[in-house]
Amino acid sequence: MEEKRVGFVGIIVKDRKKDAAKVNEILTEFGDIVVGRIGLPYRERGVSVIAVIVDGSTNDIGSMTGKLGMLDDVTVKSALAKQNG
Repeated sequence: MEEKRVGFVGIIVKDRKKDAAKVNEILTEFGDIVVGRIGLPYRERGVSVIAVIVDGSTNDIGSMTGKLGMLDDVTVKSALAKQNG
């Protein structure tokens, strides 16, 4: 069994009307590794910013960020805590 890692995923959505439903669909698909999330529209810049706390295997986290990153107007960055030991 692969060790679970804790981390966060930062998501910037450039076109909320076009991409919000797909982003939420992907986050729901990986809901078992999502600990919490906060999303804020940054109207002055015309983007939405989402921060997601995750706890899962690197494969699951990588799969989620990969699917999000394939969306044209979505930027994704993640950071995971170092493994124990």
